[in-house]
Amino acid sequence: MIKYSIEYPLKSSIKVLYNNLSTASGLGEWFADDVSLKGKNFVFTWDGFPQEAEVVSKKSNGHVRFSWVDEEDGTYFEFKIVVDAITNDVSLFVTDFADSEDEVEDAKMLWNKQIDRLKASIGS
Repeated sequence: MIKYSIEYPLKSSIKVLYNNLSTASGLGEWFADDVSLKGKNFVFTWDGFPQEAEVVSKKSNGHVRFSWVDEEDGTYFEFKIVVDAITNDVSLFVTDFADSEDEVEDAKMLWNKQIDRLKASIGS
């Protein structure tokens, strides 16, 4: 597995951004076709196919880390909000894993599309 991170500068309040990263309704606006809760887990549905993830770590207005329930390889995907102390610019760091080096670029392109949807959702 190859771990990678991507930084996205965003024009958003931290509270609005965190809500879009950590709630079913917020994630449903941009991340998947449908997002629901199953107990404490999130169920993300794309093209009719559900995938369940649990929140393994979160800090209000800071980060949220998800782990896919059906994968036991220690991988996760994480959204981390970072605010520049001097400029107050807000950045979103996405950390994820790809199966191989060859798949990293494709995975980054997919995240770029997803984050474009997030930007549209929050008006960034």
